[in-house]
Amino acid sequence: MATNADKKFPDGFLWGSSTSAYQVEGGIVNTDWNEAARQGILPDPGRADDHYHLFEKDFDIAVELGHNAHRFSIEWARIEPEEGVFDERAIEHYKLVFDALEKRHLTPAVTLWHFTVPLWFDKSGGFLRKDAATIFSRYCEYVLDKLGNRSKMWMTMNEPMIWTQNAYFNGNWPPFHNDLVDYLRVINVLAAAHKKVYQYVQAKKMPIQLGVAKNNMYFDSNRSPFNRMLVWFLDWFWNRRFLNKIKGHQDFIALNQYFYKRFGEPRPILPRSDMGWEVYPRSLYLCLMELKRYNLPVYVMENGIADAADTKRAAFIKEATMWAHKALEDGVPLKGYFYWSLLDNFEWDKGFDKRFGLVEVQYDTMKRIIRPSALVFKEICQGNALFI
Repeated sequence: MATNADKKFPDGFLWGSSTSAYQVEGGIVNTDWNEAARQGILPDPGRADDHYHLFEKDFDIAVELGHNAHRFSIEWARIEPEEGVFDERAIEHYKLVFDALEKRHLTPAVTLWHFTVPLWFDKSGGFLRKDAATIFSRYCEYVLDKLGNRSKMWMTMNEPMIWTQNAYFNGNWPPFHNDLVDYLRVINVLAAAHKKVYQYVQAKKMPIQLGVAKNNMYFDSNRSPFNRMLVWFLDWFWNRRFLNKIKGHQDFIALNQYFYKRFGEPRPILPRSDMGWEVYPRSLYLCLMELKRYNLPVYVMENGIADAADTKRAAFIKEATMWAHKALEDGVPLKGYFYWSLLDNFEWDKGFDKRFGLVEVQYDTMKRIIRPSALVFKEICQGNALFI
């Protein structure tokens, strides 16, 4: 691929990568996921990447790779290990994380809840509790009161549709429900919980922006009448319904984008990642264009592929950022792009085999090795190249 010096992203554009606490920190022992691991149902993250202790080293790598921003999450189970009991030591740890980011001029983007919940919350009914929205909001309010001044950009939750599908419909993740009614109910609870937090932020006049990290898919078909109807329904239910529920209660949209789904023939033959997912970077552009209707700033908060051999990632990053720029040209108010992930990490029910990282982690020694594809991304982050 050639580079095009005229294809520039605007000044102030955020370039970075993302992580989540449970997937990289290690040493988290009192969540629903830990309980499932103890029972042998799910793999155990153990010390994961030991990012809890090595975060400064990891942020040094992010700077070396040309990033100017970083997205991470705060672990609810650390902050509120018992119901209504908050651990100030956990707050102090995350203050150190913010200090490290500030020292390195990395703009933080922070997720308050990324899939795992405290064990006490899970055992008392989780998001099926009648007061679940209030309990969740209380946790978020506590963190924002303590740390809200350390970042302008906050997300209450990550991928509510992905989590509810796996936890309450497919039954793959805690609490392992397989119930359509519970599934739909919890989606509504999460929307209500986010709105409560947003209303709190507005009432307190906090000078922050609040949103949700929303996974959207691009649905396509051969345009037969049935497939057109199916695609319309899936787009409405999966992509738009949650965002519509929180309309007026978000300051930006954080897009997580991985999936392209086509129904009917002909089907393009696409490469696949180590997760078995089709690799189709243009779907990022198509999903970004669909977000124009909301008239809100947009950040790509997750976009990446599992590729242990690092043979596909560089081409993916080149194409994805090219399509991100195309969306900018076509009127999407795109403000940043965060690759998933900075590090190889614990990939939920898949364990450690699926390697998304710009940086390889050797888990026996915790050694970090920068992959060649990370240097391609560095050129793009530094404005030296946009590959077309």
